[in-house]
Amino acid sequence: MSTATETRPPAIRPADAGGRNTMRKVSLRNLAAHKLRLFLTVLSVVLGTAFVAGSFVFTDTLSHTFHGIFSDVAKGVDAQATGKDLSGSGVPVSDLGTIAALPQVRAVDPQVGNQIVLLGSNGKPVQGGGAPSEGRSYSPPDQLLGQAYHFIQGTPPATAGQIALNKGAMDLAKLKVGDTTKVLVPSTGVVPVTISGVYDTKTDTGGYIGALFARDQAMQLFTDGKHVEVVNVAAKSGVSQVQLRDAIAQALPDLKVKTGAQVTKDTQADVNNALKFINYFLLAFGAIALLVGTFIIYNTFSMIVAQRLRELALLRALGASRRQVSRSVLLEAGVVGLVGSLLGIAFGVGLAYGLRALLNSFNVGLPSGPLQLVPRTVIVALIVGVVVTLFSAYTPARRAAKTPPVAAMRAEFASTGTSLRIRTLFGAVFAVLGAATLAAGGTAAAGGGAASLVGLGALLLILGVLLGAPALSRPIVAVVGKVIAGPFGPVGRLARTNAVRNPRRTAATAFALTLGLMLVTTIAVFGSSAKKSINMLVDNGVTADYILTGPDAIGVPIGVGPAVAGLPGVASSVALEPVVVKMDGKSMHGTGVLGTLTDVGTVDMISGTLDLSGHHIAVAEDIAKNHGWKVGGTVSMRSPDGKTIPTTVTGLYKHNDLLGPWMTSDQLYREVTPSKYLTDMVVLVKAGPNTDLSQLRTELIRATDPFLVIKVQDREQFKGTQAKQIDTLLAVLYGLLALAIVIAVLGIINTLALSVVERRREIGMLRAVGMLRGQLRRTIYLESALIAVFGAIVGVALGLTFGSLFVRTLRDQGLTQIAIPYGQAVTMLVVSAVVGVLAALWPAVRAARTKPLEAIADL
Repeated sequence: MSTATETRPPAIRPADAGGRNTMRKVSLRNLAAHKLRLFLTVLSVVLGTAFVAGSFVFTDTLSHTFHGIFSDVAKGVDAQATGKDLSGSGVPVSDLGTIAALPQVRAVDPQVGNQIVLLGSNGKPVQGGGAPSEGRSYSPPDQLLGQAYHFIQGTPPATAGQIALNKGAMDLAKLKVGDTTKVLVPSTGVVPVTISGVYDTKTDTGGYIGALFARDQAMQLFTDGKHVEVVNVAAKSGVSQVQLRDAIAQALPDLKVKTGAQVTKDTQADVNNALKFINYFLLAFGAIALLVGTFIIYNTFSMIVAQRLRELALLRALGASRRQVSRSVLLEAGVVGLVGSLLGIAFGVGLAYGLRALLNSFNVGLPSGPLQLVPRTVIVALIVGVVVTLFSAYTPARRAAKTPPVAAMRAEFASTGTSLRIRTLFGAVFAVLGAATLAAGGTAAAGGGAASLVGLGALLLILGVLLGAPALSRPIVAVVGKVIAGPFGPVGRLARTNAVRNPRRTAATAFALTLGLMLVTTIAVFGSSAKKSINMLVDNGVTADYILTGPDAIGVPIGVGPAVAGLPGVASSVALEPVVVKMDGKSMHGTGVLGTLTDVGTVDMISGTLDLSGHHIAVAEDIAKNHGWKVGGTVSMRSPDGKTIPTTVTGLYKHNDLLGPWMTSDQLYREVTPSKYLTDMVVLVKAGPNTDLSQLRTELIRATDPFLVIKVQDREQFKGTQAKQIDTLLAVLYGLLALAIVIAVLGIINTLALSVVERRREIGMLRAVGMLRGQLRRTIYLESALIAVFGAIVGVALGLTFGSLFVRTLRDQGLTQIAIPYGQAVTMLVVSAVVGVLAALWPAVRAARTKPLEAIADL
């Protein structure tokens, strides 16, 4: 019996270098031949990598600039002594002589300072943005150790009542040498001053305000007269910084002593740690953008491969191996990833520049400096962009290589696919596991453990939805299609059929929008819940008629409470004060109370009495339970200066975020708090019977006007101010998430544009049998709207679920109320439908311009 031997055409062989070159040429020419498709695919990579590159450039620039500013922070300082606790009073003045008498010491330069508020030429507080506004003691050149002051006009402060300002502060305040103004020191009061001079310094950037006072007045304003903040020390010739440090530490073991080099290193490390949060924050949004872009890239390559199945099948028939076919697709992906990443780096630099300009427009106080593009940024952006693109193209490439050549040449093959059964089954398993984990996290006690469970459950449920989205799209699109597309008759039915014909494509296109809207909705739930919790706290816990507040950085100056207490019409005023001590070996924040708390608010006592006199404390029930504290028991407090004070628990109350975890007297607050840190968080004012509230407001404004920064608000105004702050934060988050939404919309445009190319023959047939251009455009519009609404429904549903559960895990942090923003959710669904139509404008026009006969003849 004879057997026939199959022979393969020798045109392209796997081991043939000429064959590899041929496949490479085919891939590159294919890219060049489809410029629009190439542009849309590259754009999704650009947008994803741009945010990653921009995040690194932005934070590298800040880090480089701050390092330059603080590189000389300890210049001329060989050692620096501070108190053991930096929030304490500092170094006792009596220790200065001890340090100066050491044989290793050449010079000693004590320094003091604190936050201030400077009035400008218009009599209003100067807003320096996020940069510090501080007053410091001035040391003459012959005594100064550290960064020198370069005076460009006038003279240094010589006597009390004189200050020198940095040039940036002079410009912000519109002051000049010889002008008089006022300075508010929160712990002391308002001080009239005259500008004696202007100096220049490296820290003069980003809205920084630095007022130099004569040393004697600085001691009076910023200390208790018995301590200084830090002591800079210079060594004698031949004494190293380490030897000097050890000598001071041995003589004064109660102090913390560092070398000058360590001071510089620690300062720069603190800057880096502060910038890490910003970097992680921005990179998180870059990761979101990349994730959304990954779905678009994957969808794009899936469609490209589907459209090229005949071409790839022909290559297989000519002798190309499966490996060569898959490599050709991956080569295209690699080129797209490389080009997109390079462009993304360029756009990232522009994004960093724009972000800095935007933040500076809000007077955030960022320092200026040249943008920094370091090799690490370029390498990371290239790796991320190329790897993501190759990962997205791998599955389509593998599927193309496995497609039998004869089957791929059939026109109908491109529209068929494997069963969704296994994928849906895995999706269901993940969804069930995710729902169970979410339920466990939602019912667990508040805290990090519950939040971790909710986070894990959210991840599992997202994976379940991702895998099950194709199967999920059919019933949802069918229902939504009846509402949106039903009124359009046959055109609407055709649009609905097109949307569910390829569920994988519909799901991949919609899921990019799903992720974006899921995050937006989750944040919206947080914002709404925070507002509702604040409103509930004020409505149920505050009975005061007016609430007096100051800037977050300094609070309410200590003299405001006494200034309003004696006003006509004021029945009671209560100041709430920030207490920071160590209890059970841990730093804990509490609230000092000056006045009768029950006159201005409600306290839900559980046991004991609300006796806050002397060394008594009242404790929130949950805090007492965690620490094992009982009514009548003794709890030891340790102040920042190391003083131990035994206190007695007089009562337990239901946790209240306004009152904090525990409360004590104003007497104890002053005992444990260094004088320079004395301030109030808020002052609550209750009007007397038959008092004209509008007249009382006028009196309160007049009485607090000398303190420069006080807001007098009723309860509704206070709630509105808090809501405005939350809205500002949400606006920043929404702005960063907008990039993901933009990428998702581009993905819809991309998918529809490629879909029009893929369905060219079908569109030609529809036009040939009488479908008008307008009807064809409406079909594309409706199809896009259905895909967008499907993605929005799933995203909003997930966001509402995750947001509600995460808020529940934070109920011990003050988010006691869960608020669902139904109006915002409905708005997002409507806007998604509109966005879907807008995204379809260009693809629809392209489809309507298809020439019927040419499309039908296109094989």
